[in-house]
Amino acid sequence: QVQLVESGGGLVQPGGSLRLSCAASGSIFRIGLMHWYRQGPGCQRELVATISTSGSTNYADSVKGRFTVSRDNAKNTMDLQMNSLKPEDTAVYFCNADVILHADNILRNYWGQGTQVIVSS
Repeated sequence: QVQLVESGGGLVQPGGSLRLSCAASGSIFRIGLMHWYRQGPGCQRELVATISTSGSTNYADSVKGRFTVSRDNAKNTMDLQMNSLKPEDTAVYFCNADVILHADNILRNYWGQGTQVIVSS
């Protein structure tokens, strides 16, 4: 089994910064693509950022230039540095990852439970 645990959410004023972290644990052989998604109030879940094993990144247009995704393959972690936060960034942020377990060679997709980010004055 694999667990993805997010941390770092909270309340921040507009223009402020937060750093989210995602830690993967379990009998992990390798992690492929990792993603941050978010789901705002009354909204569908949307893809925010993606990072490959080699460090290649992609961002939603709404966060380009403000958010930076990074990962540590040795520690099975991923971070999301969020700067210049806006009220519309308010959402639950979810970690998502493609994982291969030691037990087999099957790629499975896992979700974390999410961490709440509120941007408000």
